[in-house]
Amino acid sequence: MRVHLDVEKCQGHNRCYALAPELFDVDDYGQAVLLGNGSVSPDLEDKARLAASNCPEYAITITDS
Repeated sequence: MRVHLDVEKCQGHNRCYALAPELFDVDDYGQAVLLGNGSVSPDLEDKARLAASNCPEYAITITDS
């Protein structure tokens, strides 16, 4: 599984960071940033899905592989 963050859509609500700090961080301007290369380990897949489903701007997408 891979997680993708569209920084153009992000409005800085930071729900992703609150729900999955292992996958997301916040920059100096309050915008979400993806940690790592987007690969999600099996133990974090539920958190990735939770973050994606809670993003008000739909800036987070998930793909298999």
